[in-house]
Amino acid sequence: MLFSTISEIAKSGTARRVLMVVAIVAAFGLGLILRGGGEAVPEGGSHESQPKAKNSIWTCSMHPQIKLPKPGKCPICYMDLIPLDMGDEEDLGPRAIVLTETAVALAEIQTVVVEPRQMDAMVKLIGQVNFDETLYRVITTRVPGRIDTLFVDYTGVKVSKGERLASLYSPDLYATQWELLNAVRAEQEFRKGSDTFMQESAIATVASAKERVRLWGLTEEQIEGIISRGKALDHLDIISPLGGIVVHKAAMEGMYVKTGTSIYTVADLTRVWVTLNAYESDLPLLREGQELDFTVEALPGRSFSGEIIFIDPILDSKTRTVEVRVVVENRNGDLKPGMFVNAAANSKVASQADGGNPLVIPATAPMITGERAVVYVRIPNRERPTFEGRVVVLGPRVGDFYVVKSGLQEGEIVVTKGNFKIDSALQIQAKPSMMNPEGGGPTPGHNHGGSSPSSGSGETMDMDQEEESAPLTVSKKFQDQLGRILQAYLAMQSAMAADDDPTAKSAAQAANKAFELVDMGLLQDDAHMVWMNDGPLLKKKLIALVSAGNLEDRREVLRPASDTLWMILGKFGYTPTEPVRYFHCPMAIDSAGGNWIQLAKETNNPYYGAAMLRCGSQVDSLLTLSQVEGR
Repeated sequence: MLFSTISEIAKSGTARRVLMVVAIVAAFGLGLILRGGGEAVPEGGSHESQPKAKNSIWTCSMHPQIKLPKPGKCPICYMDLIPLDMGDEEDLGPRAIVLTETAVALAEIQTVVVEPRQMDAMVKLIGQVNFDETLYRVITTRVPGRIDTLFVDYTGVKVSKGERLASLYSPDLYATQWELLNAVRAEQEFRKGSDTFMQESAIATVASAKERVRLWGLTEEQIEGIISRGKALDHLDIISPLGGIVVHKAAMEGMYVKTGTSIYTVADLTRVWVTLNAYESDLPLLREGQELDFTVEALPGRSFSGEIIFIDPILDSKTRTVEVRVVVENRNGDLKPGMFVNAAANSKVASQADGGNPLVIPATAPMITGERAVVYVRIPNRERPTFEGRVVVLGPRVGDFYVVKSGLQEGEIVVTKGNFKIDSALQIQAKPSMMNPEGGGPTPGHNHGGSSPSSGSGETMDMDQEEESAPLTVSKKFQDQLGRILQAYLAMQSAMAADDDPTAKSAAQAANKAFELVDMGLLQDDAHMVWMNDGPLLKKKLIALVSAGNLEDRREVLRPASDTLWMILGKFGYTPTEPVRYFHCPMAIDSAGGNWIQLAKETNNPYYGAAMLRCGSQVDSLLTLSQVEGR
């Protein structure tokens, strides 16, 4: 009867794993019976009088839902089970866990000491050569008239300061010169007399006439020449106020000009500006006065250097970059405005507190999910390996290291390898972990297609439900445009799960095209500002999916695209007609973990495809339209 019942259960695919676990446990119990039914009770005593042995369970580091009483293989992935001590941990915090030395060895846990280190970061920038605006002049006419002669009649001519550019005939200027000459003659006449008042008035009139002529473009030498000759000039020479290159010419012989007409533009190229674009993440590593090196494609093999003189205080909302200006000496004229530049700036990252070397940890130490970063710290002076989860605030990433702003102290020991396995062990004990920050209750364990924790309504609840914010107010039309991006993404995810890279690339291109068709004009107020910030992030990640050379490269950049799209869908309140689910696989991307979005309840892992198609579990979902309306 019992065996026939077990056979019926074994026929159902959903119960096979349960049967396997039951069989293992049954075999363990049978072994106890054959050995005499367990521990013997000594005479005159009882179990209560004997010291209790610490109970250990054996689990899989990748499938923490597996709990067996003895070592062996995981019935799902056939990895070696690791022991997890369940001894007395009353003196530990809620995020701490004690492991055996054997468990540490099997999990291949590696650690490093947190220490300050000199971090020399290299920031790569691109830009172009531009004119130095302080050495750039637009030459205009100061009086109306007619251009009779051009001394510089084409662009690109090199001119010197004070060199003649054109000759202008101006009746107004001619009349003003005669007024000056008449004032000079009157002043000379009054100088012979004895009337002091008239002499002073004549001198003031001459000074006023000189100033008027000077303001109309004549130099002091030209004015003195007019007075000494006693004759007005019928033409005015327009001269260059600086040496440089004529980069624009509007003047033509015979043309009439008005006051303020632009006729030439002259630029001094002995010094130029190099304008570079820096991303937001690069700004902490750049400062005014910093030296950087750069190259230009037109001069291969040569390197130039300059000093950062200005960092724009305003961010370009379209490119999400900030303009960085570098001044460069260019005596030989090798650098020409418009040349493309590739630059690199070496920067020393300093501590914010005292300006010394910052605390750093390897990039493999933190587990980053959303805005949280969690590290595991080994607690010192403990008889057995003890680890504690710690939320830290990270600074910029410099190469293979992260700068730590807060959360760690110098000398502490952090886990750099095996941190996710420690996190899985915490999940088994329902303690706070990266995947389950609050701890307690069922955890979003890693399974191969089994059911996931639900709210009771058929949909998985948000892991951080207390932090959930209300969606922004946007139009249905805008949500539909987001939906087209999601549909293309879902086609890409399905193709990657099927190991079909050509279809995946085509779907990624479709998602990128759908993004281009999103009308930002449909958004108002806060929604508009949020999209201005988040939209370019999604665009960048969609481009990375399109640009990937093969399926493996595409899988490497799938997670950031998935995370950003899921975040945007949540913020703008996209409400599908069928549930859209968010899945996680901790084994993906070399055990760093990978997320993705899909429709099906059954796991379809795009990171492994046929190799481990059912590896992963649902951790979140979007409510359907009917569920939203029923709230």
